[in-house]
This record gives sequence, structure tokens and C-alpha cells, in this order.
Amino acid sequence: MIPVETAEEQEIVNRVFAANQGHVFRFWNELTGESRKRLLDQLNAFDFKQIAELTNRYIGSKTSNPLKRQLEPVRIIPPISAASDRKRFEQIRKLGEKAIMDNNVAALVVAGGQGTRLGFDGPKGMFPAGCVTGKSLFQLFAERINATEKKYNSTIPWYILTSQQNDAETRAFFKDNQYFNLNPAHIRFFRQGVMPGLTPYGKLILDAKDHISVNPDGHGGSLLALRKSGALADCRNRGIKWLFYFQIDNVLVKICDPLFLGYHIQRDAEMSVKVVTKRDPYEKVGVIGVVDGKVKVIEYSDLSVEEMEACNPNGRLKYNGGNIALHIINVDFIESLVSDGVKLPFHKAFKKIPTIDDAGNPVESEDSNGYKFEMFIFDALPAAREVVVMEVLREEEFSPIKNATGFDSPETARQDMSNFYGQWLEQAGYNVPRDQNGNVTINIEISPMLALEADELPARLPANLDLTSDLYLE
Repeated sequence: MIPVETAEEQEIVNRVFAANQGHVFRFWNELTGESRKRLLDQLNAFDFKQIAELTNRYIGSKTSNPLKRQLEPVRIIPPISAASDRKRFEQIRKLGEKAIMDNNVAALVVAGGQGTRLGFDGPKGMFPAGCVTGKSLFQLFAERINATEKKYNSTIPWYILTSQQNDAETRAFFKDNQYFNLNPAHIRFFRQGVMPGLTPYGKLILDAKDHISVNPDGHGGSLLALRKSGALADCRNRGIKWLFYFQIDNVLVKICDPLFLGYHIQRDAEMSVKVVTKRDPYEKVGVIGVVDGKVKVIEYSDLSVEEMEACNPNGRLKYNGGNIALHIINVDFIESLVSDGVKLPFHKAFKKIPTIDDAGNPVESEDSNGYKFEMFIFDALPAAREVVVMEVLREEEFSPIKNATGFDSPETARQDMSNFYGQWLEQAGYNVPRDQNGNVTINIEISPMLALEADELPARLPANLDLTSDLYLE
């Protein structure tokens, strides 16, 4: 028997034992009242029916069915970059601009991660990413939202998904920086859900005598977190119809892109996605395709070499649309997905999970010892009635900071930012210094409060620009 003080606590204990997870109480007699409450509160939040289903489906099953699917290319809207192209699609863009002006659009950023891989102590959104100013990712995005609001005389609510680990620090960072001149009434923080790790036998894993090891439930969990936190109801109350979804690490994201919105609205889509051309057939990025008649992201590990290398008659890769985690999602569609839980599949990964030994001491496992489960936002695509897939240029809209060095690092992001703004200055008639590889040789950063798009810049530039050293324009 596990001694508890109330009937409510006894009910929790009973559910745990009924789920065959009673081993989590093996240190119960050593715990203080506060520690016992911590453990019970955590257990009370678990869905043991879901845990049993995950065990049976992903761990307990011994059968391995070969992947059978019919994969076909998806219709992709080609990049629209040149000024002549933009004029051709002005009416579509106006649909998106009207949605912004009517206050029907909000931004959603997934910002639950830490900067550990970058050697940065703090939430990843606080990482200094401005190539000249060192502005944080949060500030870069806040200024783009601010500039968009001013351009269209609108309000763009900003929903910021945090984690248990970084929620308090993220909120404090915004408060300390006066919310980067945004109205705090239009910023809403909400926390990502978690999933418990499981042993190969489907058992919960203690990482302390009074705590179960958990991990974030993935960016797909943001949809359920929207409902549980009340943020989805807040969208409804504000008249928000469309959410622009992006992840915290992309320094070039074009927040609430009116052309993207316009295509989404014109096609009456429920969820849309931006893609970029793959660097090569083997780039480790998910691609967009049609699987058994449904638009879907196929993870690179699920593509055969033949599919990776397949080409169209023009020589272009057949499956070339690399997913960059930029979406527009209808609020109505989200509600349909999460009204009674969440209708997204889980993905498992066999990982090293912190645990304790028989004496309750922390143990670092040398090998993978348990399963982590998470959901991916792109798994909502097959459920959408209509999907728009829009290709954009990598050099204009995608430069993530994921690694400390090499590809997708702070160094490549700074260079990409300089190249991006250098192109703006070249379009304005300036000679920008570049090396033999075509990279701009000085750091260039332009505040969105000066110009949100390239065609706004020429009329706002000072008379003489010095392009012999780092340049910041505001």
C-alpha cells in the first residue's frame, strides 16, 4: 500500500497501479510531503490510456510491415522574386494584405528550445543573431511584426510557444526589453506539452526519486497546446482566421507574407507550406509529395535512393521541395484537429534518457535506453481539404541556426543575412563588395522599421553609403 492523505491522491495511485506503472513509487517512503506532491501532480497529468496505446503500437508490436505507398510529385507554385513577377501576382497579394488589414492574421512561433547546441546558455530565441547589431532572434522577429502592423495599420497577435524549461526566462526577457515596442496585450506565451519516456518494456523512467523523465511532445504538440492554454479561444475572440506558423531559428523568415496568405486564401486551403529547392538529392530534409492521394511530408530517411535521385524530363529532381517549417494554418482546421485530443501520429526515437540507479542516484546511460515520442506539425497536412505548396528562394527566406559550426550555423546565418540585404542595396543601384563565391564581404543589416521589403528601400536610403565596412541601416 502507498500511504496517501486524500481520496484524490488515492485515485491517482490507483490509476498508476492499474496501468502497471507502480514501480514509480519505489522511493515513496523516502520522500517528503513536498516531493510526494511533485510526483503525484506529474502522474496525474499523464494519459495512461495513451501510454498503453503507444506501448502497444510502437514498442510491443513485433511485426514489421514494409512501407507500402504510392508516391507522386505535388503541384508547387514556383518562386516569385523578380519585380516583373510580383506585378503579375498583385491581385493574389492583395488578398493577403486585406487579411492582415482586417486583423484576421496572427503569428505563431515555436520557441521551446534552448541554445545548448550553440554553446548559448538560455532560450534559443535570446540568441544574438543580428549580423551587425547582435539583436536576438526574438527582437528580429518582433521588429518584423511591428513593421508589418505599421505598414498595414493592423494588429498581429503573436503567440509564442515556450517550454517548461524556458517559459519563465522567455517571459522575463520580453518584459526586460519592453516587449520590443510591441503591445504586450497582443503577445501570448503558452507552454508546450510533454511526453514521458518509456523503457523498451513500456515502463515510465524515473530521473529522480520524485520525478518521471519527460521530453517535449514536438512541434506538432503546439496545436494541442493552443487549445489547452486558451490561446485558440483567444484567436476566436480576436477574429483570427489564419495563423502564420514558423520556428524560432530561421533568421530570414518573412512573417505573415501577404503573397503566401493570398494564395492560401484564393485556394480556400486549410493548411499551406513553403518549400525550397534541395541543395542536392541527398540533403537531409523532408520533402513534400503526394502519398496515396494526400499531400504529405516524407522524411528523408523514408525516401529510397531511387526516389531521392529521380528526375523530371527537364533534369530537375522529381521530389525537390524541401520542407522549411513555414505554414499557414486555418484556426477552424486546428479546432477540428484538437477538439477531442489531437489527431496527429506520434514518432518514436530510441535515445539516451536520464535515469537513476537502485539507490536513486543519477545515471548517465552509455547507450540508448528508452523511447521518446513526439508529434510533427507537418503531419496535419494529409488531413487538410486543400493544401498550397509554394516554393521560395532559400537565399531569401531560409537560413536556420541549428549547429554551432558548419551548415546552418550562426556563421552561415550572418553571411546569408548580409547577402540578402546586400541584394537589396544592389537593386537600389549600389555596388556591394562580394568575393569570388558571390558572398558579400561586409556585414549588412537593415531594420524592417526602415524597409520591410526591397522596393521600399531606395526612397529611404541616405545620400551616400559607405560600403567599405559593416553597415546597419535603421
